[in-house]
This record gives sequence, structure tokens and C-alpha cells, in this order.
Amino acid sequence: MQEGVLNRIGRGKFSFGKGDAYTPELSSKLISVYKKIKLDFPFLTVCLWSTATLNEFMLHQPGRFYRLIEVDKDAMESIFYYLKDRNYSVYMKPSEELIRRYMINDKEPWIVKSLVSEAPIQHVRGIPTVTIEKLLVDIFCDPKIFNAQQGSEMNQIFHEAFEKYTINESKMLRYASRRRKKNELDNYLNKTSKYRQQV
Repeated sequence: MQEGVLNRIGRGKFSFGKGDAYTPELSSKLISVYKKIKLDFPFLTVCLWSTATLNEFMLHQPGRFYRLIEVDKDAMESIFYYLKDRNYSVYMKPSEELIRRYMINDKEPWIVKSLVSEAPIQHVRGIPTVTIEKLLVDIFCDPKIFNAQQGSEMNQIFHEAFEKYTINESKMLRYASRRRKKNELDNYLNKTSKYRQQV
């Protein structure tokens, strides 16, 4: 029998596991940029993270990563030019073609995205960043940016995430609903029930 605690992952749903909370790694570059933005935009709601944090869940390790900075929709352009003026390699809401043709040459570019209202974020070392629920939903909802994490690799990521961490399924589906993908994600989770250990 697996040792651990009974974790609540949603309304009436529980999971056996170690009860570990997910805490993403934050690079010094992410922390540095956040401090600069906070200084110049003190009231801005922001979420920063890097796709490098996905490596712990993946079978095949990609050679390049994206640093993501999510902000209120109205602030996207301001943050884009703020970083561009400081010589960062930055793109705003890039299209699939732009990613394929131009971003391929950048090892770790910045992407400015719109932060969905009520997105589940957490603070790590004072920096607003992703929760495990947000991370999984974003991968599922945005195949354009998370192209390296699709197909069997996405199955692997979900499997590893459910194995390692306690996941609040209600929170995940609520956020998916904000992204208009609740039914699709729910169907995906039901088909891949091996990722859950319910009682």
C-alpha cells in the first residue's frame, strides 16, 4: 500500500499521495525582471514563469525555453515596449508563423501574454508565478506556445504531475472554464483517468 495522506483534489474527490505542493523554480533573470517591472508598474497584476520548469515532467527535453510574462490585457503593449527598450528579446502574443520563423533562433525569448482573470497563481519568494493547476491548463489550452508539450508529451506531463503533486481538480476546471476549455479538459481527464487515484 502506498504511504501518504489523503488529499482533496476537488469537490468530493480525493487522491492518495505525498501531499507535495508544487513550487516552480525561478531563475535569477525572472526575479530581476519582476523587480524592475514592480518598481515601474507597482499596481500591475503579473505572473512570470519559464517553460524550463516543465522539464521535470517531460520525457524529451527541449533545447530552448520561453520566459512567459502574463499581464492585464491593457498593459501588454506597455510591458512589451518596456522590455524591448531594455534590449530583451521579446514577443507579444506571437502567432504560430512568428514562432516558427523567428523565435526558433532565440534560445530563451520573453513572451508577453494576457493574464486570464482569476487565473490561479502563487507567490514564490515574493514573485507571482504559476500553480500546478494553471501550468497544466495552459499547456492544454495553448498548443501554439506549448508546441513541444503536446501529444504523448502532454500525457507524460499530466501523468507525472498527478503522481508527484496534489492537484486541486476543481480549481483546474474553474480556470479551464475561464479559458473556455472546461468541457474539453474534463473529457481529457476522464479519458486519462490513470492519472488520478481516486477513492
